Amino acid sequence: MYAIIETGGKQYKVQVGDLVKVEKLDVNVGDKVTFDKVLAVCDGDITLGNPTVSGKTVTGTCTKQAKDKKVIVYKYKRKSGYHKKNGHRQFFTEVKIDSI
Repeated sequence: MYAIIETGGKQYKVQVGDLVKVEKLDVNVGDKVTFDKVLAVCDGDITLGNPTVSGKTVTGTCTKQAKDKKVIVYKYKRKSGYHKKNGHRQFFTEVKIDSI
């Protein structure tokens, strides 16, 4: 059984027991998280939402609040001597899926 949820402008395919890295949520470690935007549920036969499946939610537990790996942003223009190096670390929340 799996579900497709939407959070933080992205869609994730989740199953019970999965660890999912999502955009930063305003919860503490150990708190329960409920995802209401369930786009599809599959338990043998698939149920698609229009746009969401009514009456279905996905719940999980927050396991970690952290920063992701550094992404290097390098800007460069040839022949002019212009180059600029910048780094960015995105915040994320890791959620363990408990039930669908």
